[in-house]
Amino acid sequence: MEKNPLRALPDRRLHRIAGPCGIVLFGITGDLAKRKILPALYDLANRGLLPPSFSIVGIARRHIDVEQLFTESISKGAQTPVNPTTLNQLLSGLHLVVGAYDSDQLYTDISDTLKELDETRGTGGNFAFYLSIPPGLFPVVTRGLGIAGLNKTNGNNWRRVVIEKPFGHNLESAKELDGYLTGVFPEHSIFRIDHYLGKETVQNIMALRFANEFYEPLWNSNHIDHVQITMAEDIGIGSRAGYYDGIGATRDVIQNHLLQLLALTAMEEPISFTADELRAEKEKVLRATHLYGPVEKASVRAHYSAGCQGGQYVKGYKDEDGIPQDSITDTYGAIALTINTRRWSGVPFYLRAGKRLGRRVSEIAIAFKKPPFLPFEDAADLGQNTLVIRVQPNEGITFKFGSKVPGSEMRLRDVTMDFAYGHAFTDYTPEAYERLILDVLLGEPPLFPQSTELEESWRIIDEVENYWDSSPETLETYEPGTWGPKGADDMLAQHGHAWRRP
Repeated sequence: MEKNPLRALPDRRLHRIAGPCGIVLFGITGDLAKRKILPALYDLANRGLLPPSFSIVGIARRHIDVEQLFTESISKGAQTPVNPTTLNQLLSGLHLVVGAYDSDQLYTDISDTLKELDETRGTGGNFAFYLSIPPGLFPVVTRGLGIAGLNKTNGNNWRRVVIEKPFGHNLESAKELDGYLTGVFPEHSIFRIDHYLGKETVQNIMALRFANEFYEPLWNSNHIDHVQITMAEDIGIGSRAGYYDGIGATRDVIQNHLLQLLALTAMEEPISFTADELRAEKEKVLRATHLYGPVEKASVRAHYSAGCQGGQYVKGYKDEDGIPQDSITDTYGAIALTINTRRWSGVPFYLRAGKRLGRRVSEIAIAFKKPPFLPFEDAADLGQNTLVIRVQPNEGITFKFGSKVPGSEMRLRDVTMDFAYGHAFTDYTPEAYERLILDVLLGEPPLFPQSTELEESWRIIDEVENYWDSSPETLETYEPGTWGPKGADDMLAQHGHAWRRP
């Protein structure tokens, strides 16, 4: 009897499940670990995506009740219900190693702990070292891991390192950091987490473009007028003064999140979605990306002043706790870019990020050109057809187009078609850290930027930051609850465009 060739195909409904492994979490007492990483590990285990023997080794500089910390983190941050069986399973593999990050003894103790886990829990020597610590400690910790031989494999196991942004503060420091990392771990074992790339709506950009015939033929300078990429927050810096001051919105958000969104929006179709092919297309886009005009006309920075927002008085940036009075850090940054390729030549990409703005929203808005001729008498109020990809919140896609108003006259107005993830799908939507951590454990790197992408991003941002550093007078202010400074509106107005008010 003839065999059915479909039987050889894998069942794509089955989940990817990590094999025997564990994670070594530096900075387990930190805010990121408690809010995101530990809850994500629990949710993965609760969904059956981690092996029963999965082990967590927390690294801290002082003794803590690690089981209490873990349990409290789960109760506050987990997306799935607390299951005593799952919780006890993870607690049985939870260990704490205490020591100073610059102490050789710490890494000896870690090595002994990992050997014990291999023997008692069958982790197979497979461990990811997650550096949830300040970037200044990356060189210290990677050096310690290398000296202790914790980066070495025997050919049958794996060792990986995970780092969080910021990946340097300029091109020079990014290259220096990369030198520390690649001096200990090979490039394919380094996972740089940008949590935005783990969001379903971000990954859906590729599906929208390359799985649908009616978008891609229009995805070029013949039809697209301009693109706006926004990440706005309606809160101030809160208690992050120690991290934020000296970094600012442009380095903190535009350099990584928004330039990655630009790359996914503008890249050519890869021949496959393997890590190498996807990165190759993103790198080509970023290499072709430059400021849209001279830097003084293609960049704006500002920080928020004191005022009323949402019916409450809020402090100005310089009045926040821990911020010096002479600070010139930007809480709002906007840049105009262009991509020197056949597809995008002449199309401006406007990127903006800021705090204390009108509302919390992250989106990509593709504005199409108007028809060259409209045979309607009442069409003056029609806007541009606009495709808006809502990254967060209210994840989905909206398309704005012109339509006839019901009645006896040919009157036109803009209407929208809307797709919302929450309405269209009933499946569980994993939080970004769930997806990214599972990819680390599986060794699947498509969603993690490599050094070349980061260096091209810093090349773009360094030109802007160097100009700002040499021109302190460029710093503007804006009132809380608005959409930024006047200079940002002027930057678009010179090209006949205006910012969206989401």
